[in-house]
Amino acid sequence: MVQRVYRQITTVDPNANVTIATSRSQVSAIKNQLGDNVSVCVEPCRRDTFPAIVLAAAFLCDVKKVPSGEPVAVCPVDPYVNDTYYEAVAQLADLAAKGNANITLMGIEPTYPSEKYGYIIPESSQKVSKVLEFKEKPDTEKAKEYIKRGALWNAGVFAFKPGYLIEKAHEYIDFENYDDLYKKYEELSKISFDYAVVEKEPLIQVLRYAGEWKDIGTWNMLAEVMTEPVKGNALLDETCDNTQVINELDIPVLGMGLKDIVIAVSGDGIFVADKERSGFMKPYVEKISTEIKFAEKSWGTYTVIDARPGAMTVRIALTAGSKMTYHCHEMRDECWNIIDGSGEVILNGEKLRVEKGSVVSIPKGTKHTLLAKTDMTVIEVQTGDEISKEDKIIAGR
Repeated sequence: MVQRVYRQITTVDPNANVTIATSRSQVSAIKNQLGDNVSVCVEPCRRDTFPAIVLAAAFLCDVKKVPSGEPVAVCPVDPYVNDTYYEAVAQLADLAAKGNANITLMGIEPTYPSEKYGYIIPESSQKVSKVLEFKEKPDTEKAKEYIKRGALWNAGVFAFKPGYLIEKAHEYIDFENYDDLYKKYEELSKISFDYAVVEKEPLIQVLRYAGEWKDIGTWNMLAEVMTEPVKGNALLDETCDNTQVINELDIPVLGMGLKDIVIAVSGDGIFVADKERSGFMKPYVEKISTEIKFAEKSWGTYTVIDARPGAMTVRIALTAGSKMTYHCHEMRDECWNIIDGSGEVILNGEKLRVEKGSVVSIPKGTKHTLLAKTDMTVIEVQTGDEISKEDKIIAGR
């Protein structure tokens, strides 16, 4: 999703300055997919959309030196759209720059009376209109009434000047600048941007958008935009209907007699659901506790092959030209077996060329890193009384 959105934005506007607001756990994956130079504003923890957007606005002003009066557009990463959508996002920014309203929203023209979205009631049917009121997610009959009044779906897309938002934020949060806000972030109350700002703002307008728009934040909607019913090692028999499978593992998945089903398979778990029920998965997933078995890093990917008390085996894939951080461990020893490719290992400052067949022992306390000259595959065996992701100390050269 993030690759597609980034590509579409930069296609519509090659000079766009894009900053991605995300959690710390996603940073490595984003840099792996988009490169080390992409701008990322890191949320220290989850505090809902209002604190996150305020933090991003402060980041833009204080770190990226964006003028407080320059328009900023905010959009989520999960819509499935064509380029006209991002042309409309650029129009939002232009409207925000004119200053006729403090916030300019994008309103999606509804294609059916949905219960999944909030609704914006505009003052008129013009392309740009003042907002009369907002309506929470309704039942189907209420949604039909709203649509008769010219209501639009609230897609969570809007534009504003960061100076306005930072001033508004001081009504809720006592902070001096970005660094101060970042330090206090865990203390902030969870509150949505819509509730804190949008629904209380008198100077607010909406821009109508009638182009293609699908929210693929659920498995059900994602299945609708898949070009093929199967992604990965999977097979469906001829009796399956309206069923999609995404398999990230090497083992095969076979589906027979399935109707209206989505199946997702990864190292972190297996999800099988009726498509309509898939949108209600969140409270059940929160009850599941599991160690992460796969992660994207800025240098490649990290896959746990086997884990048991006192030992863990991991497959590491590095892309050509990438390198790990220089680090050490206090609680475990490591052994690298180079399965494919070539590169350079640094152990306590000493360089060592490695290639397919090389074996490198790394006792605990040893500063180490790996630089990939070509694409590399490494099997890493960790042994120790305590194996934890917290046992990593970034080392200076």
